Amino acid sequence: MRNLLFTIAYDGTNYHGWQIQENAQTVQGAFQEALFKATGLREDLKACSRTDTGVHARAFCLSLQTESRISPERMTAALNHWLPEDIAVKACREVPGEFHARYSCKGKEYCYEIWNHPVREPFLRDRALHYWYPIDADLLDRAAKQYLGTHDFTSFCTLDRREKGDLTRTVTESRVERRGDLVIFTVAADGFLYNMVRIMVGTLLRVQQRKLCPGDIPEILAAKDRAAAGPTAPACGLYLNRVFYEE
Repeated sequence: MRNLLFTIAYDGTNYHGWQIQENAQTVQGAFQEALFKATGLREDLKACSRTDTGVHARAFCLSLQTESRISPERMTAALNHWLPEDIAVKACREVPGEFHARYSCKGKEYCYEIWNHPVREPFLRDRALHYWYPIDADLLDRAAKQYLGTHDFTSFCTLDRREKGDLTRTVTESRVERRGDLVIFTVAADGFLYNMVRIMVGTLLRVQQRKLCPGDIPEILAAKDRAAAGPTAPACGLYLNRVFYEE
């Protein structure tokens, strides 16, 4: 058996997230179908995360143990032949047998992109949130800095059966920057809760609307109450940007 690590990218617009669901098109389903066509094998995939409906990924990692002897280079080419055009294998390599795409992960980086212009950009439809009121990126950057450090993020989590136990996470990077008419929130942490980044964005937009100020965010964190934070931003602007592993 060999253990392979794949890095894939996908446009999540047409998928109900990563994980296989009944009667729904998912990224995992498309990948497993392409893998079967390439190798003739039905393999058990280990994913670094579960992205939700409409969320995109620039670097989504998954591992699988396989009996296939196809080289990583040929495997990449074969999968890209069979995958739909909105999913691509960017890299494939062998890793130690004990490697697990989820449990070996040391952290992730997400980006949330906002098209900040009075007129919508058709080419960013389903790929960025259209917010037509002016955004003060410097103000939001000051607010984003309040997320840095180790906190209980209960206020920034949609609680469901997947979220149990300790909801403490350590945020190592949190910033907002403007690139022309795009405003981008980038956040990295040792782990993320369900809807955590989208709620962080919704809270930042409350700051922009002057319904909150940057100094309110520590109080929201301390409240450990979902109702204290802002709304959940739409999925269309969210990208899994990087996944961190020890080399």
